[in-house]
Amino acid sequence: MSYTEIKERNGKKYYYRVVSVRYGENVQKKREYLGVDLNKEELELKEREADEKLNNSDKKNEKTARKNLLRKNEEKFKGKVIRGYDFNEGVNYENIIKGYGQTGYQASHFAKAIGIINEMIDEKAFIFLGYTSNMVSSGLREVFRYLVEHRKVNVIVTTAGGIEEDFIKCLGDFYSGDFKGVGRDLREKGINRIGNIYAPNDRYVEFEKWVQPVLEEVYNEQKKTGKIITPSELIWKMGERINDKRSIYYWAWKNKIPIYCPAITDGALGDNVYFSYFKHPDVKEPASSLSTLRTESHYSQSFKIDIVRDVVEFNNLTIGLKKSGILILGSGIVKHSILNANMLRNGADYSVYINNSQEFDGSDAGAMPDEAVSWGKLKAEGKSVKVFGDATILFPLMVGESFAKK
Repeated sequence: MSYTEIKERNGKKYYYRVVSVRYGENVQKKREYLGVDLNKEELELKEREADEKLNNSDKKNEKTARKNLLRKNEEKFKGKVIRGYDFNEGVNYENIIKGYGQTGYQASHFAKAIGIINEMIDEKAFIFLGYTSNMVSSGLREVFRYLVEHRKVNVIVTTAGGIEEDFIKCLGDFYSGDFKGVGRDLREKGINRIGNIYAPNDRYVEFEKWVQPVLEEVYNEQKKTGKIITPSELIWKMGERINDKRSIYYWAWKNKIPIYCPAITDGALGDNVYFSYFKHPDVKEPASSLSTLRTESHYSQSFKIDIVRDVVEFNNLTIGLKKSGILILGSGIVKHSILNANMLRNGADYSVYINNSQEFDGSDAGAMPDEAVSWGKLKAEGKSVKVFGDATILFPLMVGESFAKK
Protein backbone atom coordinates (compact mmCIF):
# COMPACT_ATOMS: atom_id res chain seq x y z
CA MET A 1 0.00 0.00 0.00
CA SER A 2 1.37 3.39 -1.01
CA TYR A 3 0.22 6.91 -0.32
CA THR A 4 1.49 10.50 -0.42
CA GLU A 5 2.48 12.25 2.78
CA ILE A 6 2.57 16.09 2.97
CA LYS A 7 4.60 18.00 5.54
CA GLU A 8 4.41 21.80 5.87
CA ARG A 9 7.41 23.80 6.99
CA ASN A 10 7.89 27.59 6.74
CA GLY A 11 4.83 27.96 4.53
CA LYS A 12 6.00 25.35 2.04
CA LYS A 13 4.57 21.89 1.28
CA TYR A 14 6.97 18.95 1.05
CA TYR A 15 5.68 15.79 -0.63
CA TYR A 16 6.81 12.19 0.17
CA ARG A 17 5.65 8.91 -1.31
CA VAL A 18 5.28 6.30 1.43
CA VAL A 19 5.04 2.50 1.19
CA SER A 20 4.10 0.37 4.21
CA VAL A 21 5.74 -3.07 4.38
CA ARG A 22 4.69 -5.70 6.91
CA TYR A 23 7.27 -8.09 8.43
CA GLY A 24 5.28 -10.46 10.60
CA GLU A 25 3.69 -8.33 13.30
CA ASN A 26 5.87 -5.32 12.51
CA VAL A 27 5.19 -2.66 9.89
CA GLN A 28 8.01 -0.63 8.38
CA LYS A 29 7.69 2.43 6.15
CA LYS A 30 9.84 3.37 3.17
CA ARG A 31 9.78 7.02 1.99
CA GLU A 32 10.77 8.60 -1.30
CA TYR A 33 11.02 12.41 -1.50
CA LEU A 34 8.86 13.86 -4.34
CA GLY A 35 9.46 17.62 -4.18
CA VAL A 36 8.14 20.90 -2.76
CA ASP A 37 5.03 22.95 -3.70
CA LEU A 38 4.13 20.61 -6.59
CA ASN A 39 1.06 21.20 -8.78
CA LYS A 40 -1.36 18.38 -9.56
CA GLU A 41 0.32 17.24 -12.80
CA GLU A 42 3.82 17.35 -11.26
CA LEU A 43 2.63 15.43 -8.21
CA GLU A 44 0.99 12.65 -10.25
CA LEU A 45 4.14 12.22 -12.36
CA LYS A 46 6.39 12.12 -9.32
CA GLU A 47 4.06 9.61 -7.59
CA ARG A 48 4.23 7.22 -10.56
CA GLU A 49 8.04 7.47 -10.68
CA ALA A 50 8.34 6.94 -6.91
CA ASP A 51 5.99 3.91 -6.96
CA GLU A 52 8.08 2.31 -9.71
CA LYS A 53 11.30 3.00 -7.82
CA LEU A 54 10.01 1.71 -4.48
CA ASN A 55 8.57 -1.45 -6.03
CA ASN A 56 11.74 -2.10 -8.02
CA SER A 57 13.80 -1.68 -4.84
CA ASP A 58 11.92 -4.52 -3.18
CA LYS A 59 12.33 -6.72 -6.25
CA LYS A 60 16.04 -5.92 -6.41
CA ASN A 61 16.48 -6.75 -2.72
CA GLU A 62 14.60 -10.01 -3.18
CA LYS A 63 16.74 -10.93 -6.17
CA THR A 64 19.97 -10.17 -4.25
CA ALA A 65 18.84 -12.18 -1.24
CA ARG A 66 17.82 -15.17 -3.35
CA LYS A 67 21.13 -15.10 -5.21
CA ASN A 68 23.09 -15.16 -1.98
CA LEU A 69 20.98 -17.70 -0.12
CA LEU A 70 19.85 -20.07 -2.84
CA ARG A 71 23.14 -20.64 -4.60
CA LYS A 72 23.72 -24.05 -6.17
CA ASN A 73 26.55 -26.41 -5.18
CA GLU A 74 28.49 -29.12 -6.94
CA GLU A 75 27.52 -32.62 -5.83
CA LYS A 76 31.09 -33.94 -5.74
CA PHE A 77 31.56 -34.89 -2.09
CA LYS A 78 34.16 -37.46 -1.05
CA GLY A 79 32.92 -37.81 2.53
CA LYS A 80 30.40 -40.22 3.97
CA VAL A 81 26.72 -39.38 4.17
CA ILE A 82 25.86 -38.16 7.69
CA ARG A 83 23.35 -40.55 9.16
CA GLY A 84 22.82 -41.76 12.73
CA TYR A 85 22.10 -45.24 14.02
CA ASP A 86 18.49 -46.41 13.59
CA PHE A 87 17.32 -47.99 16.84
CA ASN A 88 14.37 -49.47 14.97
CA GLU A 89 16.92 -52.11 13.97
CA GLY A 90 17.36 -53.09 17.62
CA VAL A 91 20.33 -52.61 19.92
CA ASN A 92 23.55 -53.78 18.26
CA TYR A 93 26.54 -52.13 19.92
CA GLU A 94 28.98 -53.18 17.22
CA ASN A 95 26.84 -51.49 14.58
CA ILE A 96 26.34 -48.45 16.80
CA ILE A 97 30.12 -47.98 16.97
CA LYS A 98 30.48 -48.60 13.23
CA GLY A 99 27.85 -45.93 12.70
CA TYR A 100 30.06 -43.35 14.40
CA GLY A 101 31.90 -42.94 11.11
CA GLN A 102 28.75 -41.33 9.66
CA THR A 103 27.77 -39.40 12.78
CA GLY A 104 30.07 -36.38 12.48
CA TYR A 105 32.16 -34.38 14.96
CA GLN A 106 34.34 -36.40 17.38
CA ALA A 107 32.36 -39.58 16.68
CA SER A 108 33.77 -39.54 13.14
CA HIS A 109 37.29 -38.95 14.47
CA PHE A 110 36.76 -41.83 16.88
CA ALA A 111 35.79 -44.12 14.00
CA LYS A 112 38.80 -42.92 11.99
CA ALA A 113 41.06 -43.73 14.96
CA ILE A 114 39.76 -47.30 15.04
CA GLY A 115 40.46 -47.63 11.33
CA ILE A 116 44.03 -46.36 11.76
CA ILE A 117 44.69 -48.73 14.68
CA ASN A 118 43.43 -51.68 12.66
CA GLU A 119 45.67 -50.70 9.77
CA MET A 120 48.65 -50.52 12.15
CA ILE A 121 47.89 -54.06 13.22
CA ASP A 122 47.27 -55.39 9.71
CA GLU A 123 50.47 -53.79 8.40
CA LYS A 124 52.43 -55.26 11.34
CA ALA A 125 53.63 -51.83 12.42
CA PHE A 126 55.85 -51.51 15.48
CA ILE A 127 53.40 -49.99 17.96
CA PHE A 128 54.38 -47.37 20.56
CA LEU A 129 51.80 -47.04 23.34
CA GLY A 130 52.02 -43.97 25.56
CA TYR A 131 49.85 -42.99 28.51
CA THR A 132 49.99 -40.59 31.44
CA SER A 133 49.78 -41.65 35.10
CA ASN A 134 46.11 -40.74 35.56
CA MET A 135 45.22 -43.42 33.01
CA VAL A 136 46.71 -46.08 35.29
CA SER A 137 44.90 -44.52 38.27
CA SER A 138 41.68 -45.35 36.41
CA GLY A 139 40.30 -48.65 35.19
CA LEU A 140 42.29 -48.29 31.97
CA ARG A 141 45.09 -50.05 33.87
CA GLU A 142 43.42 -53.39 33.13
CA VAL A 143 43.13 -52.52 29.44
CA PHE A 144 46.87 -51.74 29.29
CA ARG A 145 47.60 -54.98 31.12
CA TYR A 146 45.62 -56.93 28.52
CA LEU A 147 47.57 -55.33 25.67
CA VAL A 148 50.92 -56.16 27.28
CA GLU A 149 49.88 -59.63 28.42
CA HIS A 150 48.91 -60.57 24.87
CA ARG A 151 51.83 -58.76 23.19
CA LYS A 152 49.54 -56.38 21.30
CA VAL A 153 52.02 -53.49 21.58
CA ASN A 154 55.80 -53.39 21.21
CA VAL A 155 56.90 -50.67 23.61
CA ILE A 156 55.36 -48.44 26.28
CA VAL A 157 56.23 -44.92 27.41
CA THR A 158 54.70 -43.54 30.61
CA THR A 159 55.43 -41.35 33.61
CA ALA A 160 56.60 -42.36 37.10
CA GLY A 161 53.00 -42.28 38.32
CA GLY A 162 52.07 -44.63 35.49
CA ILE A 163 54.66 -47.07 36.88
CA GLU A 164 54.13 -46.83 40.63
CA GLU A 165 50.33 -46.93 40.62
CA ASP A 166 50.30 -50.26 38.81
CA PHE A 167 52.34 -51.76 41.67
CA ILE A 168 50.42 -49.86 44.33
CA LYS A 169 47.16 -51.36 43.05
CA CYS A 170 48.67 -54.80 43.59
CA LEU A 171 49.07 -53.81 47.26
CA GLY A 172 45.63 -52.25 47.75
CA ASP A 173 42.64 -50.88 45.86
CA PHE A 174 41.67 -47.37 44.77
CA TYR A 175 38.02 -46.33 45.11
CA SER A 176 35.43 -44.30 43.25
CA GLY A 177 35.10 -40.86 44.84
CA ASP A 178 33.89 -37.39 43.95
CA PHE A 179 35.40 -34.58 41.87
CA LYS A 180 34.03 -32.21 44.53
CA GLY A 181 35.67 -33.98 47.45
CA VAL A 182 36.97 -31.27 49.82
CA GLY A 183 40.76 -31.28 49.90
CA ARG A 184 41.04 -30.24 53.56
CA ASP A 185 38.69 -33.01 54.71
CA LEU A 186 40.36 -35.66 52.57
CA ARG A 187 43.81 -34.61 53.77
CA GLU A 188 42.75 -35.05 57.41
CA LYS A 189 41.49 -38.55 56.56
CA GLY A 190 44.66 -39.53 54.68
CA ILE A 191 42.91 -39.84 51.33
CA ASN A 192 44.53 -38.61 48.11
CA ARG A 193 42.15 -37.52 45.35
CA ILE A 194 42.85 -38.16 41.65
CA GLY A 195 39.90 -36.53 39.94
CA ASN A 196 36.98 -38.58 41.25
CA ILE A 197 39.18 -41.51 42.32
CA TYR A 198 40.32 -41.87 45.93
CA ALA A 199 43.75 -43.33 46.69
CA PRO A 200 44.20 -44.00 50.43
CA ASN A 201 47.62 -42.82 51.61
CA ASP A 202 48.28 -46.19 53.27
CA ARG A 203 48.76 -47.56 49.77
CA TYR A 204 51.84 -45.35 49.37
CA VAL A 205 53.15 -46.41 52.77
CA GLU A 206 52.85 -50.04 51.67
CA PHE A 207 54.52 -49.19 48.38
CA GLU A 208 57.51 -47.74 50.21
CA LYS A 209 57.81 -50.91 52.32
CA TRP A 210 57.71 -53.01 49.16
CA VAL A 211 59.94 -50.97 46.86
CA GLN A 212 62.75 -50.04 49.26
CA PRO A 213 64.12 -53.63 49.41
CA VAL A 214 64.08 -53.71 45.59
CA LEU A 215 66.08 -50.48 45.44
CA GLU A 216 68.42 -51.83 48.11
CA GLU A 217 69.04 -54.93 46.02
CA VAL A 218 69.76 -52.75 42.98
CA TYR A 219 72.14 -50.61 45.01
CA ASN A 220 74.07 -53.62 46.31
CA GLU A 221 74.34 -55.06 42.81
CA GLN A 222 75.63 -51.71 41.59
CA LYS A 223 78.33 -51.64 44.28
CA LYS A 224 79.34 -55.20 43.45
CA THR A 225 79.48 -54.99 39.66
CA GLY A 226 79.75 -51.27 38.97
CA LYS A 227 76.85 -51.54 36.53
CA ILE A 228 74.28 -48.77 36.80
CA ILE A 229 70.69 -49.83 36.19
CA THR A 230 68.49 -48.06 33.63
CA PRO A 231 64.89 -46.98 34.35
CA SER A 232 63.57 -49.65 31.97
CA GLU A 233 65.61 -52.36 33.71
CA LEU A 234 64.38 -51.15 37.10
CA ILE A 235 60.77 -51.35 35.92
CA TRP A 236 61.29 -54.91 34.68
CA LYS A 237 62.90 -55.85 38.00
CA MET A 238 59.91 -54.44 39.90
CA GLY A 239 57.58 -56.32 37.55
CA GLU A 240 59.46 -59.53 38.31
CA ARG A 241 59.36 -58.90 42.07
CA ILE A 242 55.67 -58.07 42.23
CA ASN A 243 54.89 -61.47 40.66
CA ASP A 244 51.24 -60.53 40.23
CA LYS A 245 49.33 -61.25 37.02
CA ARG A 246 47.17 -58.17 37.59
CA SER A 247 50.23 -56.00 36.96
CA ILE A 248 51.01 -54.36 33.62
CA TYR A 249 54.72 -54.53 34.33
CA TYR A 250 54.72 -58.13 35.49
CA TRP A 251 53.63 -58.99 31.96
CA ALA A 252 56.08 -56.49 30.47
CA TRP A 253 58.92 -58.28 32.29
CA LYS A 254 57.58 -61.71 31.37
CA ASN A 255 57.07 -60.84 27.68
CA LYS A 256 60.17 -58.62 27.51
CA ILE A 257 58.24 -55.56 26.33
CA PRO A 258 60.36 -52.45 27.04
CA ILE A 259 58.88 -49.81 29.32
CA TYR A 260 60.46 -46.36 29.13
CA CYS A 261 59.91 -43.68 31.73
CA PRO A 262 61.65 -40.39 30.90
CA ALA A 263 60.43 -38.90 34.21
CA ILE A 264 61.43 -41.76 36.52
CA THR A 265 62.31 -39.44 39.44
CA ASP A 266 58.80 -37.96 39.66
CA GLY A 267 56.01 -39.12 42.00
CA ALA A 268 56.15 -41.72 44.76
CA LEU A 269 58.77 -43.74 42.90
CA GLY A 270 60.96 -40.65 42.73
CA ASP A 271 60.38 -40.06 46.43
CA ASN A 272 61.66 -43.56 47.19
CA VAL A 273 64.70 -43.05 44.99
CA TYR A 274 65.31 -39.85 46.94
CA PHE A 275 65.06 -41.61 50.31
CA SER A 276 67.24 -44.51 49.19
CA TYR A 277 69.99 -42.00 48.46
CA PHE A 278 70.36 -41.24 52.18
CA LYS A 279 70.31 -44.81 53.48
CA HIS A 280 73.90 -45.87 52.91
CA PRO A 281 76.87 -45.16 55.16
CA ASP A 282 79.18 -44.54 52.20
CA VAL A 283 77.18 -41.35 51.53
CA LYS A 284 78.81 -39.11 54.14
CA GLU A 285 76.04 -36.55 54.61
CA PRO A 286 72.97 -35.21 52.82
CA ALA A 287 73.75 -32.73 50.10
CA SER A 288 72.90 -29.28 51.41
CA SER A 289 73.47 -27.54 48.09
CA LEU A 290 73.90 -28.26 44.42
CA SER A 291 77.64 -27.60 44.67
CA THR A 292 77.93 -30.21 47.46
CA LEU A 293 75.95 -32.73 45.43
CA ARG A 294 78.27 -32.28 42.47
CA THR A 295 81.43 -33.28 44.32
CA GLU A 296 82.62 -36.70 43.22
CA SER A 297 83.49 -37.80 46.75
CA HIS A 298 79.94 -37.12 47.86
CA TYR A 299 77.98 -39.26 45.42
CA SER A 300 80.47 -41.68 43.91
CA GLN A 301 79.05 -44.59 45.94
CA SER A 302 75.41 -43.48 46.05
CA PHE A 303 72.43 -45.01 44.27
CA LYS A 304 72.33 -44.15 40.55
CA ILE A 305 70.02 -44.67 37.58
CA ASP A 306 71.38 -44.52 34.04
CA ILE A 307 68.89 -42.47 32.00
CA VAL A 308 71.35 -41.96 29.16
CA ARG A 309 71.43 -45.62 28.15
CA ASP A 310 67.63 -45.69 28.10
CA VAL A 311 67.53 -42.66 25.79
CA VAL A 312 69.95 -44.34 23.39
CA GLU A 313 68.11 -47.67 23.40
CA PHE A 314 64.69 -46.05 23.03
CA ASN A 315 65.73 -43.82 20.13
CA ASN A 316 67.47 -46.73 18.41
CA LEU A 317 64.17 -48.66 18.45
CA THR A 318 62.76 -46.39 15.77
CA ILE A 319 65.59 -46.63 13.26
CA GLY A 320 65.10 -49.27 10.58
CA LEU A 321 61.43 -49.97 11.31
CA LYS A 322 59.39 -50.88 8.24
CA LYS A 323 56.27 -49.33 9.75
CA SER A 324 55.86 -47.29 12.93
CA GLY A 325 52.55 -46.65 14.68
CA ILE A 326 51.92 -44.55 17.77
CA LEU A 327 48.97 -44.50 20.12
CA ILE A 328 49.10 -41.80 22.81
CA LEU A 329 46.61 -41.24 25.63
CA GLY A 330 47.22 -37.88 27.27
CA SER A 331 50.13 -35.63 26.40
CA GLY A 332 53.14 -33.94 28.02
CA ILE A 333 56.48 -35.75 28.22
CA VAL A 334 54.96 -39.06 27.13
CA LYS A 335 53.66 -37.64 23.86
CA HIS A 336 56.79 -35.71 23.02
CA SER A 337 59.20 -38.55 23.86
CA ILE A 338 57.48 -40.92 21.43
CA LEU A 339 57.20 -38.32 18.67
CA ASN A 340 60.76 -37.12 19.14
CA ALA A 341 62.14 -40.66 18.84
CA ASN A 342 60.16 -41.20 15.63
CA MET A 343 61.67 -38.03 14.21
CA LEU A 344 64.92 -40.01 13.90
CA ARG A 345 63.27 -42.20 11.24
CA ASN A 346 61.64 -39.17 9.55
CA GLY A 347 58.28 -39.75 11.17
CA ALA A 348 55.78 -42.41 12.20
CA ASP A 349 53.45 -43.91 9.60
CA TYR A 350 50.38 -44.01 11.84
CA SER A 351 49.32 -41.94 14.83
CA VAL A 352 46.30 -41.69 17.09
CA TYR A 353 46.11 -39.06 19.85
CA ILE A 354 43.44 -38.98 22.56
CA ASN A 355 43.58 -35.81 24.64
CA ASN A 356 41.77 -32.55 25.29
CA SER A 357 44.73 -30.16 25.19
CA GLN A 358 44.40 -27.07 23.00
CA GLU A 359 47.05 -25.72 20.62
CA PHE A 360 46.50 -21.98 21.14
CA ASP A 361 49.36 -21.69 23.67
CA GLY A 362 51.91 -23.39 21.40
CA SER A 363 52.47 -26.37 23.72
CA ASP A 364 53.35 -29.75 22.30
CA ALA A 365 50.65 -31.15 24.58
CA GLY A 366 47.94 -29.48 22.48
CA ALA A 367 49.67 -29.68 19.11
CA MET A 368 47.66 -31.32 16.34
CA PRO A 369 49.21 -34.10 14.22
CA ASP A 370 49.97 -31.73 11.36
CA GLU A 371 52.35 -29.75 13.55
CA ALA A 372 54.31 -32.96 14.15
CA VAL A 373 54.51 -33.41 10.36
CA SER A 374 56.35 -30.08 10.13
CA TRP A 375 59.04 -31.46 12.47
CA GLY A 376 59.34 -34.81 10.74
CA LYS A 377 57.82 -36.61 13.73
CA LEU A 378 54.95 -37.92 11.59
CA LYS A 379 55.14 -38.70 7.89
CA ALA A 380 53.36 -36.24 5.61
CA GLU A 381 51.76 -39.15 3.73
CA GLY A 382 50.98 -41.02 6.96
CA LYS A 383 47.59 -41.50 8.58
CA SER A 384 46.80 -39.63 11.77
CA VAL A 385 43.94 -38.30 13.87
CA LYS A 386 43.41 -36.56 17.17
CA VAL A 387 40.28 -37.45 19.11
CA PHE A 388 39.08 -34.96 21.70
CA GLY A 389 37.43 -36.81 24.56
CA ASP A 390 37.79 -38.85 27.73
CA ALA A 391 40.14 -41.77 27.19
CA THR A 392 38.41 -43.77 29.94
CA ILE A 393 35.33 -43.86 27.70
CA LEU A 394 36.97 -44.05 24.30
CA PHE A 395 39.95 -46.34 24.67
CA PRO A 396 38.18 -49.54 25.85
CA LEU A 397 35.86 -49.24 22.86
CA MET A 398 38.82 -48.70 20.53
CA VAL A 399 40.54 -51.79 21.89
CA GLY A 400 37.32 -53.77 21.58
CA GLU A 401 37.07 -52.84 17.90
CA SER A 402 40.74 -53.50 17.10
CA PHE A 403 43.29 -55.33 19.27
CA ALA A 404 40.75 -57.57 20.98
CA LYS A 405 39.44 -58.82 17.63
CA LYS A 406 42.80 -59.59 16.05
